[in-house]
Amino acid sequence: MVVLQSLNLYAVLISLAILSQVSQSLHFELHSGRTKCISEDIKSNSMTVGKYTVVNPNEAHPSPQSHKISIRVTSSYGNTYHHAEDVQSGQFAFTAVEAGDYMACFTAVDHKPEVTLSIDFDWRTGVQSKTWSSVAKKSQVDIMEFDVKRLIETVNSIHEEMFYLREREEEMQNLNRATNSQMALLSFFSLFVCLGVAAMQFLHLKTFFEKKKVI
Repeated sequence: MVVLQSLNLYAVLISLAILSQVSQSLHFELHSGRTKCISEDIKSNSMTVGKYTVVNPNEAHPSPQSHKISIRVTSSYGNTYHHAEDVQSGQFAFTAVEAGDYMACFTAVDHKPEVTLSIDFDWRTGVQSKTWSSVAKKSQVDIMEFDVKRLIETVNSIHEEMFYLREREEEMQNLNRATNSQMALLSFFSLFVCLGVAAMQFLHLKTFFEKKKVI
């Protein structure tokens, strides 16, 4: 019975790990002289790695000069974490200091006539960015111990993600409270203005009718 429960728990953890191992692997097209940006929400102190390649239209020959790009990875505060000019492939890796949306912008070199570039881009963040295969090979652990280590890292990542989402939720709640307070003050001010205008109109009409000896 204990063995069965352990196997069930292990199966649940395996399923959780599979669901959490989601990375941003993209294939997109980019025209000459155009720019395309891709964003990723990264929490602070998280490791992130990216790899990009311009697909060679003719694998039997070297890539033409028209198939080069420039890339810049920046944080939501405008700080640059990676920059490369006129490259056909490359990669970046850094630990995010600032939490928020990070932007990877690709720009194709200007070329006449216009060509279309195909780009493969793989962006991994958090536990997905760690190369567990090399860890297993180096330590010579068996498959069960390797899976347990990976699951522990995944659970820790999910735990940190929950705290991060809770902080973002508190920020949004504080923003909503501040907005509601400002709207309430604006409503009172609008009501005061309306009452003032109504009083002025009443006094004006009263004076007008008194002069006309209507009242």
